[in-house]
Amino acid sequence: MNYNGIIQELEGVVRARGIQIRYEKGDFDGGYCVLKDQKVLVVNRRLHEMRRASILAVALSEIGMDDVFVKPALRVFIEDETAKAGGSKMKGEV
Repeated sequence: MNYNGIIQELEGVVRARGIQIRYEKGDFDGGYCVLKDQKVLVVNRRLHEMRRASILAVALSEIGMDDVFVKPALRVFIEDETAKAGGSKMKGEV
């Protein structure tokens, strides 16, 4: 699967969690935040597809994915990107 396909699948999981995704330009990579009681994942739209996919994956691991279905291959991608970013275990794992 190419990075564009991975991004589309990651976006679907993020939206299934009820989180808005915003692609903005600026001097940042992106990440998850709460803005006026609204959950938002902001991603720099100027980043290469590979980096955007990584930002989405790491944010999903921070948010947690216990109550939504994630394809096994996509889950592996999320775990790998989280490990590369120096993140800890995904929420809900022991």
